[in-house]
Amino acid sequence: MHLIDQHTKRIMEGCKRRALDAGLRFEDETLEYIVTNRDLIALSPKMMIPTLYDYWVHDVEVLREKRKYELYPGNPYETVINTRPAISFYNDNNPDWLNVMIFYHVLAHVDFFQNNLYFRHTWDYDFAGQALSDKRLIARLRSEKGRWVDYVIEFARGIDNLVGYYHTLNRLNTPQVPASMRRIDFYFDVFLQRIRKVPVSVYVKEVNRYNESRRSVPDGGEKHFFARIEKKYPEFQELFNRHMQQKTDSRRDVMEHIMTHSTWLNKDENKWMKQVLQVIRNTSLFFQPQIRTKILNEGWASYWHEQLFLSDDRIKGHEVDFARVHAGVTAMPKVGMNPYALGMRLFEHIASFAQKGRYSFAFQRLRNADARDAFAAEGKDGRAFLFDVRTNLNDFLFIQWFVDQDFINRFKLFVAGRRLNPSKMVWEYFIRSKKAADYKQMMLGTLYHPPTILVAQDKSAGNILYLEHRFEEKPLVRDYIENTMLGIEYLWGAPVKLETSEVVPMDSRGPGMRQDAAERVAPSDIRWQRVVYSMENRKLSRERLA
Repeated sequence: MHLIDQHTKRIMEGCKRRALDAGLRFEDETLEYIVTNRDLIALSPKMMIPTLYDYWVHDVEVLREKRKYELYPGNPYETVINTRPAISFYNDNNPDWLNVMIFYHVLAHVDFFQNNLYFRHTWDYDFAGQALSDKRLIARLRSEKGRWVDYVIEFARGIDNLVGYYHTLNRLNTPQVPASMRRIDFYFDVFLQRIRKVPVSVYVKEVNRYNESRRSVPDGGEKHFFARIEKKYPEFQELFNRHMQQKTDSRRDVMEHIMTHSTWLNKDENKWMKQVLQVIRNTSLFFQPQIRTKILNEGWASYWHEQLFLSDDRIKGHEVDFARVHAGVTAMPKVGMNPYALGMRLFEHIASFAQKGRYSFAFQRLRNADARDAFAAEGKDGRAFLFDVRTNLNDFLFIQWFVDQDFINRFKLFVAGRRLNPSKMVWEYFIRSKKAADYKQMMLGTLYHPPTILVAQDKSAGNILYLEHRFEEKPLVRDYIENTMLGIEYLWGAPVKLETSEVVPMDSRGPGMRQDAAERVAPSDIRWQRVVYSMENRKLSRERLA
């Protein structure tokens, strides 16, 4: 692995100038490396972060990828990571015209990383540098603690999809409320209304007294106001402190809760485990937005590499070559989903609609197809609208808001079904639906959506950790429950319970099957039962709730 030569770097700098002129925004400093097939295979298990911590699973994946490459050789055109500066990797046999196309694709990725709000928590530090520090920490702990470090890593990685990603974004994007205002909010919203349950007349009287205190004592109105409250209600401060602690605990994810409250981890001889858990949690938080913006990110990069490359004079003589590569990357399959193709076409559709003023009430209320096709009004700048989409959305909102019937009709999309032909013993594919609602539901079903599992404070009696699965008609994978709970029990140092929902078997043929035919049961016919899994002394048990 080595840096690109000066000739190729000049090409990249030229691409940067054109991309900035088109409206993309990114930090000027970037690093580009030439990598071999062996480098790519070694870096892929580490998500292309060269400094990521060492772990035996990475070595296993390297061996698997080597065998796979022997059977199906193929290389990605590029890989870019969200670091400061942004680092990208390229094959060593790309011609100059192909590098121009690839550089535009990479620069659009960098623009996305550095401007999309779902990456906000990654903007203020260099993850590659942090990963190197974490790697050295884990190497030192491994030399001191031996194989126990790998056990802790394995147990932590079993729950690293339960990190509070949205809570992290919320902390960064929500203005901090001063402590004095938090006390006032607690007094009026919680203490008076829920705890003391005072009459409305008393509540209004207290509001007037607070306003009077602010007017009469401008510099110390809150202190003057609370002096009387603390004298009348000596328990107020203790109740406020308890409320703030409960509010903080309710926002902690499972891993964070374990690190904070586990008596086992907080023993002096075990505190090193908390450092390992923090590394795993921070790494998971760093990669969360990339998982949740795959379609949007790849679509954005594909849209811009096409727009910028077609207007670049360096395309001359390579139009057919570009068309062949571009079609291979952005072809829309009839069955399955290509995030590059879907995202790029959605951006094209959005730009066209915004330019014609079709994101307006006047257009949306039209029901006549001919009138909708002919509609054209003064609209927004299409590209400006795209930059707003790039900044504020993730894959879920991108699909939910913009996959409509006009988009489906324009690109002739459909939901494919599959059935077995018993006479020929082959699978037949057919068009199941051309409705936007069905296509949207199919796309949403492919998105990353980890289970929502929270710590139930009111059910965690004694030293038991009680976890509650907020059920969304997607059951947990039962095969993983035992090993995951075994790891949680070790980290918690006490029994663990997990409440979730499972399908109630309908007959002897198994869950979700009809008795008269091997047909899938409609979702409305499925019955769900709340169950509790318990892990104690490395033994798993299961019981139904009434």
